[in-house]
Amino acid sequence: MKKLMTALISVGVLLTGVAQAELDNPGGIGGMESLRGASELEATRPADDFKKYPRDQVLESEYVYQPPLIPHTVRGYEVSLNANKCLACHSWKNANEMGATKVSVTHYVNREDAVLADMSPRRYFCLQCHVPQASAKPLVENEFKPVDSLR
Repeated sequence: MKKLMTALISVGVLLTGVAQAELDNPGGIGGMESLRGASELEATRPADDFKKYPRDQVLESEYVYQPPLIPHTVRGYEVSLNANKCLACHSWKNANEMGATKVSVTHYVNREDAVLADMSPRRYFCLQCHVPQASAKPLVENEFKPVDSLR
């Protein structure tokens, strides 16, 4: 019981400190702001403009085993337990007809390295790894340099 009381008192002191910080810097969070800029929690800022996506552009990988980037918009694509819009073009059945890249054979292997007849559930949600390449200004500076010997 004594430990519980001590913990509650500590939490009370912590909360009092947070309240004091709010009084010292009203509306602020210690001078920090998000990568997209400062805005009040109650204020609604205008939405960013839609980014432009290159069409039919070969996007080079920057590192070994990088999932290929998507050279088109995926706005409105449903990828859920019930549907996967990506497979309408990229499945092995439809890729040739649609002129799209086939899903890699690695997506048909489970964790035990057994080859499956259908896509592995862990590879079904494409947008977990593959992202569209937008012509957008980076939020943070990127100093990554690929190792040319691995290309």
